[in-house]
Amino acid sequence: MPVVVVDGQPLHYLDQGSGPVVLLGSSYLWDRTMWAPQITALSQKYRVIVPELWGHGESGPLPAPTQSLDDLARQTLALLDQLDIAQVNLVGLSVGGMWGARLALQAPERVNSLVLMDTYLGAEPEATRAYYFSLFKMIEDVGAIPEPLLDVIAPIFFRPGIDRESALYQSFRQSLTTYPKDRLLHSIVPLGRLIFGRDDLLEQLPRLNAETCLVMCGEQDTPRPPAESREMAELIGCDLTLIADAGHISSLENPDIVNETLLTFLANHT
Repeated sequence: MPVVVVDGQPLHYLDQGSGPVVLLGSSYLWDRTMWAPQITALSQKYRVIVPELWGHGESGPLPAPTQSLDDLARQTLALLDQLDIAQVNLVGLSVGGMWGARLALQAPERVNSLVLMDTYLGAEPEATRAYYFSLFKMIEDVGAIPEPLLDVIAPIFFRPGIDRESALYQSFRQSLTTYPKDRLLHSIVPLGRLIFGRDDLLEQLPRLNAETCLVMCGEQDTPRPPAESREMAELIGCDLTLIADAGHISSLENPDIVNETLLTFLANHT
C-alpha cells in the first residue's frame, strides 16, 4: 500500500481505479477490507481512495497532535493535498462519517458529494459513552482485548441475527485478537475515547448541501440506529436510505444493495 507522512506518522491508504475520486472512510476497529465489495464495484468507474485509520491496518500510531475528530478531518485533507486531489466524493461509515462531515464543513470546496453511512453526528448518548469507556478501561488494564470481551464487542457491528459461525463474524472476531499491546494502549483506546467523547455537530448539519448529501443506515444497526440517521437526514434536508438485512457494517452485510445505492447516487452527483 502507498503511504504518506501526516503529523509525523505513516498513513497508509489504498488507491485503485481511475476517474472522479471516491474517498471511503472506515469504521473503528476495521481496516480497508470492510470496503472490499465497494472497492471492486466503484473502481470500475472511479478512483477509490481508502485511508487506514491510525493504529489500524498498516497505518502508524495515533499522532500526538490528534485531539479530536476535527484533527482526523484535517489529517485526511493533508493526505488529499499530498496526492494533489482537489475534490472528492466522500463516503464515510461510522467514524468515517463523523470526520467526513467535519471535513465537508471545514473545506466544503473539497467535497463534491457526501454519503453518511451508519454514523451519528450528535454527541454519544451518556449511557453508551460510559459503557464504551468502561470497555476501554478493561482493555487498558489487561493490555489486550480479553476473551470474554470478544463476543461483547464483535456483535455490536452486525445485525442481531447474524450467524456467529459465519466467516464474516469469525474473521472480524479473530482480528480483534491481533492488536499488539502498544497499539491498543497508544492508538486504539485513545482513538476510541476521542470518537465516543466527541462533541455535538447536529446544529451545524443544515450548513451541508442537501442536494449533494445522502444518509444511509442498516435497518438493524444497533449502535447507530435508524432513528439517528432519520434525525440527521431531516436536519440536512436530504434523502435517507435504509439497508435491509444489515447492521452497522452494512457495506459487508448487504453489499449488493449498498453498491447499487452508491453507484446510483454517484452517477447523479459526479
